[in-house]
Parts: sequence; structure tokens; C-alpha cells
Amino acid sequence: MRPYYGSIAMFFLLFLPISFTNAAATTIQNSHARFVNQFLAAQNAARTALRMRPLMWDANLAKYAQWYANQRRYDCALRHSNGPYGENIFWGSGIGWTPAQAAADWVVERKWYNYWSNSCAPGKECGHYTQIVWRDTTRIGCARVTCFGGRGVFMTCNYNPPGNYIGERPY
Repeated sequence: MRPYYGSIAMFFLLFLPISFTNAAATTIQNSHARFVNQFLAAQNAARTALRMRPLMWDANLAKYAQWYANQRRYDCALRHSNGPYGENIFWGSGIGWTPAQAAADWVVERKWYNYWSNSCAPGKECGHYTQIVWRDTTRIGCARVTCFGGRGVFMTCNYNPPGNYIGERPY
């Protein structure tokens, strides 16, 4: 009598792909959570320092940010989308730039912002920081792309409601 292997084969066909699929889905979810947290951690720390509510991740804003980042993939130009949201953009040469580095780059502008004059130090930028801590902003979505032809990395975050209205203080 020959052994019957049909049930073993069926086991592998029915159960292993599901296990691999679940493991892959978990890995993707964990990777996405790390990606989101890299953008959020420094920005929410800046808001917490001012006793403000943290920004919440918004999938629709992230889709918009990804759409725009994909436009910049060809040239990596530091150009704003001019869309309906507040926006911070970042460019770095090479390919190793992380979302945490972009967020930290924006937050460090805090040292150039003077609340009492509601302005940046002469010759310095602080608008990225003021968008992050804008009192009415509650949601954020971000994206990162590696640009073609070795042009670097482009990242963008979009904020809703937007901020940085001329003549208004962020908080």
C-alpha cells in the first residue's frame, strides 16, 4: 500500500499561505506604524511642550501628501503644492533621510521664533515650526519619496486645518 500525501499537501496549501499572509500584513502594519510615529513624535513633542493637543494621523491627508510627493519624485524640487492644507516640505541629498530627521529639522526652527514679536529671527526660517504648533491644527498626513536620478529624498507633511496666517500667532 502506498502512503497518501494528499491531506498533507492540502494542509500546506490551505494553511501556510494564510500564515504567511498574516505575518506579512503584521509586518506591513508595524512598518507603517513606525513610519507614522517618526513623523509624529518630534512634532507632537513640540506641541506637548506648549501644552497643546497632539496631532492625529489622517489617512486622507497622507494620501494627498503621497500624491504630491510623487509629483516631486522627478525633480525633488522644494516647491509647495499650493493645495488647501498647511504644508511642510523637506529635501535631503542622498537616500538615507528618515521622517524623524525631517520632523526634527522643522521643529528645531523653534529657536528662531519670537512669540512676542510673532516673527522669525532676521534671515532665519521658522514657518515650519509655527505650522506644527498652530493652535487650530489637529490632523496631519505625510509622505516620503526617493527621487529619481539620485536627486535625494523629498518629504512632505500636510496639516488641517492649515495655519500660518499672516498677523496671527500660532498659539
